[in-house]
This record gives sequence, structure tokens and C-alpha cells, in this order.
Amino acid sequence: MKLSPNTAPLEPGDLLIRMHNLVGAAVDVTGRSYGKNSRWTCHGCGATSDYPVSDFLPFASGRANAHAAQCRAAYHRLG
Repeated sequence: MKLSPNTAPLEPGDLLIRMHNLVGAAVDVTGRSYGKNSRWTCHGCGATSDYPVSDFLPFASGRANAHAAQCRAAYHRLG
């Protein structure tokens, strides 16, 4: 079974960290490495940062990692 483009997306230009959830879907932390406006997005279930305007990289990456450690969603193609 192949992963869809949603679970294995191209790397965005502002990608800072890419991790994977329990089934291999990408969880990306994007934005700026200093200051505000780092955010995370799970390409498995579609969850995103709760505070994308005010997240600092250490907080965004910690929350993304915690999400990746629990998420089992993958948007697999059927068939």
C-alpha cells in the first residue's frame, strides 16, 4: 500500500523539523527558528498548532513531538 501525498508531502520551504507519527505520517514544524510564528501540522490526521501566532520553536516542536507519539492516523489510499 502506498502512502498518499498527504502523509508523505514535499518538504515546505520553511520546514524546521520533520518527525513521523506512529504509522509514518509526517508531522512538520515550520516557520522561523527564532521569535514567534513556529507551527506544526500533522499530515496524518490534520491536527495543527493550537497557538500558531505565538508559538516559539521549543514549544511548537515539543507539542508536535507529543502529538506524533500518540497519533495513528495515516490517510492511506484504499485499493
